[in-house]
Amino acid sequence: MPITVARFNLVDPNGTPESLSARYRAALEMAKYADDRGIDTVQTEEHHGTGNNWMPSPFLFAGAVFGATRRIAVTVSAIIGPLHDPLKVAEDIAVLDLLSGGRLVTVAGIGYRPEEYEQHGVEWGRRGRLQDELLETLLKAWTGEPFSFRGRTVRVTPRPFTRPHPLLLVGGSSRAAARRAARLGLPFFPSAHLPELEAYYQEQLAEHGTEGFCMMPAAQTPLLHISEDPDRAWAEYGEHFLHEAGMYASWQSKDIVSAVRSGAHSVSELRAEGVYRILTPDEAVAHARAAGEAGNLVLHPLCGGMPVDEGWRSLQLLCEQVLPRLKS
Repeated sequence: MPITVARFNLVDPNGTPESLSARYRAALEMAKYADDRGIDTVQTEEHHGTGNNWMPSPFLFAGAVFGATRRIAVTVSAIIGPLHDPLKVAEDIAVLDLLSGGRLVTVAGIGYRPEEYEQHGVEWGRRGRLQDELLETLLKAWTGEPFSFRGRTVRVTPRPFTRPHPLLLVGGSSRAAARRAARLGLPFFPSAHLPELEAYYQEQLAEHGTEGFCMMPAAQTPLLHISEDPDRAWAEYGEHFLHEAGMYASWQSKDIVSAVRSGAHSVSELRAEGVYRILTPDEAVAHARAAGEAGNLVLHPLCGGMPVDEGWRSLQLLCEQVLPRLKS
């Protein structure tokens, strides 16, 4: 059975403070519902200063999810590492790891939007060095022992729940990211299905004498919505998928590789492309069985400002008509 994922980035291009509050609270209720019905992980992410209210604070959202749930993991995929103070990240992840009993998974990337660096007053050209500093600091901080940081001795407490440390992966689609992960003995999370990069990562592990693993996305990992009538759902809600696909694509240069990158300019093109898919429950079962244990089943119930009621219908169909058949 594939890993089951409920993705939330809380995008809403027409959101008001009132509607966004309702959307955030609905996402927490959905996470609690998903937890009770066996979905493996909630996935969330980080972007700043967008025109469509993309959520900028994934760790805060993760803490709220952990407070509302008992067993489901939260995968932050990804934080933009160089934008963060390393000591604060070490503390935040330690607290979340303790709060959740080890249910937090953090992927650290460097991002691809210079405007986010500018907004935070961080030099774009230093992003690689800052990412190295962040990762090295986290690994030292979580020992609970004093260490040297920017010319002074510091200590981060409390120690996390997970030993030797909370699950931390290095994200990216470059050789530099693969080298960074291998040098530090951290797992590698490519942003797309890139077997040649996985091979390079394995070479680097051998060269550095470290151990790690690669969490490679499948060749196709579409973002899903479940509906008993996909034609109706595409007609009524296709613009929500197109909005998010277009916004995401507009941020990425030709050098950026992503498993969910779309080139569509219309709802019909998006539907034909297959990056976003609306499936019936029967189609979703077939899709999951074809993906097998190596794949992910990623539901995006509130995609692109999707009405909350429709998001609930999609999630309930997954949990009530798809997952029980897969488990049996």
